Amino acid sequence: TFIHEDCRNIVEVLEDMPSLAPPFDYLLELLPRLQVRFYSIASSPRVHYKHIHIVMMWTMFKKPTNRIHNGVCTTWLRHKEVVPDEENPMVPVFVRRSTFKLPADDTVPIIMVGAGTGIAPFRAFLQERASKRLAGVDVGKCVLFFGCRSRTQDFVYGEELTQWEKDGIVTLFLAFSREQQAKVYVQDRMREAKALIWDLLSTKGGSFYVCGDAKRMARDVHQALVDVVRACSGQTDVESESFVQSLLTTGRYMTDVWQTSTRPSGITQ
Repeated sequence: TFIHEDCRNIVEVLEDMPSLAPPFDYLLELLPRLQVRFYSIASSPRVHYKHIHIVMMWTMFKKPTNRIHNGVCTTWLRHKEVVPDEENPMVPVFVRRSTFKLPADDTVPIIMVGAGTGIAPFRAFLQERASKRLAGVDVGKCVLFFGCRSRTQDFVYGEELTQWEKDGIVTLFLAFSREQQAKVYVQDRMREAKALIWDLLSTKGGSFYVCGDAKRMARDVHQALVDVVRACSGQTDVESESFVQSLLTTGRYMTDVWQTSTRPSGITQ
């Protein structure tokens, strides 16, 4: 309780318990190695072949002890600013292979569901398909369910997405959870557009993608998809879940999800 609920790190434990005075070299032996941070690439190599774009949210919140917590990686990256006439800051990175990618057949429809920084891979997908369409390639229908708190606060790439919709690249279903009294999430928009989702999956051979928080968002989206299948097909709960599982096993339902850190109630970000 002393450590977990108040989110104390090792330095704060030592500050709050001054009688503890372990040797510094002993502390270094016990501390785990800093873990790498993985970010989904938010750009298409077809469009930005010399650059890689990422989307991140700066992690900063007040703990119950009134200390301010700053995320290690996001805070470090935040201060890597490009200054005119100065050498660009260096950031060590590597790229790993991923199975979370567009169908090999460009004509296959895609349904994308993301919230917040979960927009990252879908921006890359849409850049890729927009570029191919401009080159005369026939591309399948693209549908994006995107959610965030507010259109003015965290609608990441909002102008770009809106323009793509005007150009006929994507059909948008947006959920701004804090812009009305009753919160609205991407899973709510999915249920509203159930006929479209069912048509693309059941008759058009479409692929379904989810990117976001594994604990809440991805779980709720999965249940919403099962609900959509049940409502549109007339199948039982078990049959609907079986249909969704078949999408997973055949590679037509892919997830790019992560675990968010547990934060105590009452904190601010």
